[in-house]
Amino acid sequence: MSRLLKSAIDAACLVLVLPAAVMCALEARFVRRGEVLFTSWAQAFALVPGVAGVFVRRAFYRLTLEECAPSFSVGFGAMFSHRQVAIEENAYVGPYAVVGSCRLRRGCLIGTRASILSGGTLHSLGPHGWTAADLGRVHRIDIGEYAWVGESAVIIANVGRSAMVAAGSVVTTPVPAETMVGGNPARFVRRLREEVPSVPAAVSVR
Repeated sequence: MSRLLKSAIDAACLVLVLPAAVMCALEARFVRRGEVLFTSWAQAFALVPGVAGVFVRRAFYRLTLEECAPSFSVGFGAMFSHRQVAIEENAYVGPYAVVGSCRLRRGCLIGTRASILSGGTLHSLGPHGWTAADLGRVHRIDIGEYAWVGESAVIIANVGRSAMVAAGSVVTTPVPAETMVGGNPARFVRRLREEVPSVPAAVSVR
């Protein structure tokens, strides 16, 4: 029964957010790299509280992102700042996280107030200072399956499968799979799962 109820609420929310999604689709069609409407609606839906907010945000992103699985969760105050996002099954984004262009792979966890930047080259230093974000230089960050990005971490590089980024860390270089990193800039802390050396098969003695 709970699965049927969830499916019914998901369907209702898809209908509810459809006008916003249509506006975003028109913007994408007629405005080159336009994201004003998308960002505005993302900010508005980020503030819907409680369980209702989770359903509404999921519905909106299913209709507007490049790729989005039907089972994921986005907490209160969290938002995606670009459409160039792919979300796989059972990914979780905590409250107040801000996520740029990325692929969130199956089962990954993004902690509260974490930030995933769209690479490190969106801004350039011109003759009159730093330029505004250039959406033509967006770089998609990959967060591996079942990886865990801790609270308030800042991610500018890929994070491997089942890796862990400690709270408050700043990741500027790729994190290998099954590795814990921490600090600013993030450095190796330890392996999360040591490789077990292969044991030769026992020799039969007759």
